[in-house]
Formats: sequence, C-alpha cells, structure tokens
Amino acid sequence: MSNEIRNLEPKALWNKFADLNAVPRPSKKEERVIAFIKDFGNGLGLETIEDEVGNVIIKKPATPGMENRKVIVMQSHLDMVHQKNADTVFDFDTQGIEMYVDGDWVRAKGTTLGADNGLGVATIMAVLESTDIPHPAIEALFTIDEETGMTGALGLKGGLLKGEILLNLDTEEDDEIDIGCAGGVDVTAERGYEAEEVPENSLGYNITVKGLNGGHSGMDIDKGLGNANKIMNRLLFDGFENWGLQISEINGGSLRNAIPRESFAKVIVSDIFDGAFQLDMQEIIADIKAEFKTTEPNLQIVVEKAEELPASVMDLGVQEGLLRAVYAAHNGVYRMSADMENLVETSNNIARVIVKDGSVYVGCLTRSSVETSKFDLANALRSAFELTGCEVTFGGSYPGWTPNVNSPILEVLKDIYTKQNGTEPHVVACHAGLECGILGTNYPDMDMISFGPTIKGAHSPDERASISSAQKYWKFVLEILSNIPVKG
Repeated sequence: MSNEIRNLEPKALWNKFADLNAVPRPSKKEERVIAFIKDFGNGLGLETIEDEVGNVIIKKPATPGMENRKVIVMQSHLDMVHQKNADTVFDFDTQGIEMYVDGDWVRAKGTTLGADNGLGVATIMAVLESTDIPHPAIEALFTIDEETGMTGALGLKGGLLKGEILLNLDTEEDDEIDIGCAGGVDVTAERGYEAEEVPENSLGYNITVKGLNGGHSGMDIDKGLGNANKIMNRLLFDGFENWGLQISEINGGSLRNAIPRESFAKVIVSDIFDGAFQLDMQEIIADIKAEFKTTEPNLQIVVEKAEELPASVMDLGVQEGLLRAVYAAHNGVYRMSADMENLVETSNNIARVIVKDGSVYVGCLTRSSVETSKFDLANALRSAFELTGCEVTFGGSYPGWTPNVNSPILEVLKDIYTKQNGTEPHVVACHAGLECGILGTNYPDMDMISFGPTIKGAHSPDERASISSAQKYWKFVLEILSNIPVKG
C-alpha cells in the first residue's frame, strides 16, 4: 500500500484506515476483523468485550477533567460491501484493499474502498489510541454484518451499554446530520422449472449489460440510475414477444444493497429470425442508451452470437411468467416522504436475478422509513411474483429510526457545525439503513445522532472518500467530544 495514504492529514485517521483496510472483512466473514479489533483494544490495555454474536465493545475512561460528562457510545460497523469491476482480478477473502490518491479523493483499484464504514471505525480507533484528545467516558461499539442483514445490531442485547448518547459515524455527506433512517426487508422469489432441449435450427446469443454506475440502493435510489436487471429484462421481453427468444441462463446483479451494474444472459433464437432479431436488438439498445445518456454515459449493451448452443432452455410458460413479473415489479422510488422535503420514503431494488439449472431466483431489498409502507410495497412485489408461481418469502426485516427533532445532542452538533463552518448543517433523515433504529429497540432512552465525512459511490467500485472532507469531519469530531453535556 502506498505511503501516500498514511501521510494524509489527519494522520491518526488515515493510518488507522490503512491498518483496517489491510484486513479482509466481508459481511458474514468478519472473524479476522473481529480478532483485529479485539487485539487492538487489548493492546491498549482497555476493557474489550466480544458479545455472543460477534460485536466488539471497547471501553475507555474519561480523560482528566471530563469525568462528569455523559458517557457516549461511538459506533460503526466492521464489515464492508464487496464489489469489483468485471475485469479486476481481486480476492476479497484474502487481499487487503489497494488504495491510491486521486486529487482530493482516496480510491481503490477496481474495487469498493471500504470507506463505508471503515472511516468511522478508523475514527473510533484513533480516539481510543489517542493520549491528547479530551473526551468523556467512551464505549466504542463495533458491530458486524451491517451490510447484509444488520445481524450485529439485531443481536446486541440490552444492558451491555451504559452510554446516554450514541454517535453513529456512518453517513456520507459532511454537511448533513442524520436524525432518522429507513428500515428494510428482503423480498425473495423462487421457483423451479423444467429445462427443455434446445430446438433444432437455433442460434445461441450472449447478451451483456455492463458499465452502469451502480451505487447504494438507498442513498442513490433517487438518482435515476440504470438497473442492469431491469434493462436486461426489457431486452429479453422484447426478444421473446417478437422473435420467440428462449432463455438458458441469466446472471444479473450481486448484493441486495447495491444497484445492479451488470447482467449476463445466454439465449437462443430460431435461425430464421437471425437478421431481424439482431436489427431489432440494436434499435432497442439505441433507445435505452438514449434514455440513459445523462445518468449512465458508460452503459454498454452487447448482443453477440455464442460459439456454441447452450445445453438447455427454460420452459416457455415459466419464462413468460418471469419476464412479465420482473417487468411488473417496482424498482426505484415508490413514494416520497410527505413530512420531510426531498426524502425518499419507500423504494425497492431488484438486486439479483438468477436463472440456471432449473431454478429461478429473484432477490429484492425494499426500504421505507414508514413500516406500513414498507410492507405495502413488499406485498405488491409478492403479488407480482406469486402470480407466476413463485414462492415469495420476506426476511431480514429491520425497523427504521424515527426522527427526533428535539434531540439534545442534535442541538450540540448544530451549534458546533455552525461555529466551525459559518453555515448551518442540513438536518436530514436518510434512505439508507442505519443501525440506530435497531439499537434503539433495546436502548430506547439513548439520544442518537449520525454523521460522517463525504463518501461518494458507496457500494460500487467507484467508491471514493474526500480528503478535505475527512479533515473537516475530524475537526468536527474532536470538538463534539470536548462538548458532550455534563451528566444530568
């Protein structure tokens, strides 16, 4: 790793981030990073606890003169989203993230950077290690598996923490202070099908959709970005309706909380339609690219003949049902909030579509800051897929975080931000899934707030962290620690 990262200011923050990014930390495989954080806490001689689900708590006493301040919980999650470009050779299970500086940005070479939520983790580590930063008593809470189910937050029991204030360091705009977030539920549709032999006089084609921006399925859902699964389905639907296209395989998207960037399909068409099919596809591709020319300038759609025919294709009845269901299933913003300006209330991300070996799988992540609206959309999706014979299940449901505009710690942060920057911060609720709502179920009296440095392109290989923003954010953190209210 280049020393240019470690030489960035503030060095305490960037050095801890570099240390952390050397440790593989995929969601649900956090054993190494848990051990890393425990070794870190024990190495400092601080009380270090691992709870029964794998969360790590490190406790540090107040610095002299700060003993009468309220105990605070500083919280971030250890896992990171793993996404890479198709042409990037990288093993997230064994390799550390390869970072570099690009102007005001820190980026990774062809992969996600892990600034979400690695910069938050690094911040807490730097404070715990410090000997010259004034602060009250701290309970550092490092949760696991935030990105694929929030099972760490869900498994944290009441009574482990004594803090009265929680500082969640997991948002991505440095001029925003978050006081609320969306909840979510996984919607999964599955069914089997009878594979059929490929008809005689068939031609095989490979269809590729790639080059999309992707991004965070909560924070970026309102930006009009392309969804590779919906674009692919549009191509397949037209090919089926007009030319009798039959599907052999589909492999689209990856993680539920990432807007799909790529989709790949293997299909067949009768050889009598060869020229007409290819011409029609090019016309549709031109239309789609024209629609997305502003938001997705790098979109690539390729339809090319395969070197050999696939071994089998889908049953036509199941295929038609799938294509119509994916077409009907809502993707993107479903409802805007009536209470907070420019806040997405409810949305869905059709994240994963897999057809292979007699099995259909469609995975969605439905988000909402209103629990009833979340399940209203989830039921709409369920209905669309059940009509095609799919079995639909709901899983991984977690609650949102209801905004508290009268939060005492909010007033502290607003005052500090305004004094430091000469402008007031934007007080917002976000459409991402923060852990505050879940943590609040077992700690209902804890005053919670969320903030962080500017991070762009989270959950995609374009993820990048602003260096100047990290400096601004670090200054903000230090002033907050010095101004925690006295115990009431």
